[in-house]
Amino acid sequence: MTTDRLVYHLALTRSMLEGATIALLPGDPGRVEAIARTEPFANARELANKREYRTWIAYVGATPILVTSTGIGGPSASIAIDELAQIGVTTFLRVGTTGAIQQHVDVGDVVVTTGAVRLDGASTHYAPIEFPAVAHPDVVNAAIGAARALGIPAQVGVSASCDTFYPGQERVDSFTGYVPRRFQGATEEWRRLHVLNYEMEAATLLTMTAAMGLRGGCVAGVVVNRTRGEHVELEALKRGEHNAVRVAARAVADLVAAPR
Repeated sequence: MTTDRLVYHLALTRSMLEGATIALLPGDPGRVEAIARTEPFANARELANKREYRTWIAYVGATPILVTSTGIGGPSASIAIDELAQIGVTTFLRVGTTGAIQQHVDVGDVVVTTGAVRLDGASTHYAPIEFPAVAHPDVVNAAIGAARALGIPAQVGVSASCDTFYPGQERVDSFTGYVPRRFQGATEEWRRLHVLNYEMEAATLLTMTAAMGLRGGCVAGVVVNRTRGEHVELEALKRGEHNAVRVAARAVADLVAAPR
């Protein structure tokens, strides 16, 4: 068996990574290039682009860093995480956007997830539901430190990860407008349990990395506060994305500067 096999979905080999052990994971393939070109990254170039999985490599000094898109949701993200781990990645930092459900969280803030409510299905294929979806303290601390250094407000705490964007997040702006009974009132319950936000990948990422002895974390820019409204304005989307990417890139640079 070859020692430099091509992993099926990502179209990458271990040698293509040049020893990279840290990966930033946006959902959208369209964001990958911009993230790879974000300061302090340099000399960015594309490695592969297949299905929803697009990978660029960039450098912090001489240290290679990957940026790989995961697509939307846990099943797609689980493939990216598993295949990256197979070829040598040990630290994973999700960077994305989110809707806040706590009144005090503002658009443009970043949520640094310490743990996730496992409303997904993919994570249960890696560990039973009793296993906690927890972020690695190295990654959490790097993200908090990065936000402080950049002057970007950070909210630190628990996120809720759903497999669906509409019913699982108790949205009524869907095709039917109906929320199944199991999700009716769920947002208020998570709010009372001090959950900060809804998103779609953290539970899968954090369960997998914790269960596999790897390092995982999640930084998400707030693009809407759902206690105030549901509509995402373009400027809010840009601000949330921009702040999350800046914090994530700085956090990665700090992890490189203070290796495990």
